Amino acid sequence: MTNHSQVDLPKFFRVRQRFDRPRVADIRQLIDAQLHLICKNPDSLPGKSVAITVGSRGVANIATITRACVDFFKSKQAVPFIVPAMGSHGGATAEGQAALLDRFGINEQTMECPIKSSMETVQICQAKEGFPVHFDQHAAAADHVLVVNRIKPHTRFAGAIESGLMKMMLIGLGKQRGAEVYHRVIMNYSFDQIVRSVAHEVLSRCRILGGLALLENAYEDTADIVGLPADRIEAEEPHLLKRVKTLMPRLPFDHCELLIIDRIGKDISGTGMDTTIVGRKRNERAAVDGETPDIHHIYVRGLTSATHGNATGIGIAELCHRRVTDSLDRDAMRMNCITAGHVSAAMLPIDFVSDREALATACQLAGYIPAAEVPALWIRDTLTLEEIECSEFFWEQAKATPGLEIVAPATPLEFDSGGDLIDRFSP
Repeated sequence: MTNHSQVDLPKFFRVRQRFDRPRVADIRQLIDAQLHLICKNPDSLPGKSVAITVGSRGVANIATITRACVDFFKSKQAVPFIVPAMGSHGGATAEGQAALLDRFGINEQTMECPIKSSMETVQICQAKEGFPVHFDQHAAAADHVLVVNRIKPHTRFAGAIESGLMKMMLIGLGKQRGAEVYHRVIMNYSFDQIVRSVAHEVLSRCRILGGLALLENAYEDTADIVGLPADRIEAEEPHLLKRVKTLMPRLPFDHCELLIIDRIGKDISGTGMDTTIVGRKRNERAAVDGETPDIHHIYVRGLTSATHGNATGIGIAELCHRRVTDSLDRDAMRMNCITAGHVSAAMLPIDFVSDREALATACQLAGYIPAAEVPALWIRDTLTLEEIECSEFFWEQAKATPGLEIVAPATPLEFDSGGDLIDRFSP
């Protein structure tokens, strides 16, 4: 048996990455301008109800964005209300989904408008492929619906349409019933076909006023907000996705043996960790040909507090700390993964009682190379990639990489009395 305390682990140094940083200076002013573009006939708004959607992800400035939308429609004498558009998230209950919004600072007091949270849907039609199309009952009853969502790559599906406005019409506003149907149908058809099919029906039948597409930079801040009238969403969303991909953060190196992740969670990604960042989008066990980065083993140290034990995506990792398995909300994770048709996301890695034991094991799994020379990276989470800890293996490569600055020298890892890492990232 290996004596883990005697394994000579790699030293780590810190690098800082530089990404493009476009940023919206005045969110409320930009939203006002974009909503004026969407609302082609504002004189028709007085007295009309407007459902404003909010999803379950940790979107930058979402409370400010939502309140700005509410205030805009109030200024036009319309009657806005907020609808959680988050499929089966929040434990697939109306109360759970309202509680998720409250954690983002969105409630009836802060928004000064009603929040209508329900898991009930109406069936608006049969899609051409033969399955029912579901839509949130409160949004279906509104005179207008404004779809508000972040545009970003999907963690499982690749195509011209991934996560954004059209997916929210499909999964978010479909609630659990719709999400369950669509995830099953996607097994028989492509994601692209189903999202386009359902979005087309929703746009045709559900009084969609338009969409606010939220774009974020690599620093988790709002890079742009684009208003799209309903008749432009299908054509324009693919272009916005291409633009977003140029703004995304990334790991600095294309190959590593071990990636240490401090925390995963639903507030970070639908799969806990962003699969486009860790190179596990097309195959959860390894990068496929042409996919980078190529990471052999992933070790997860913990969960975010905001994920409340829903560790969906933990199955992507090979190793985790015992605190992860001890803090699971297995019911929420089970519901989420079954609804999404992604049961492997709930499979559990080998767990360890301490970081030292996990890292020593990971170095052993790296093959017949000295543990101190293992290529390893350490990040806080897949959203926070400006500063990264790198093992000494990458020292020369880091010095030669444009846009990468070494900000701290290589030093040994430090552990507390229980064998857990002394944190190198700010909370």
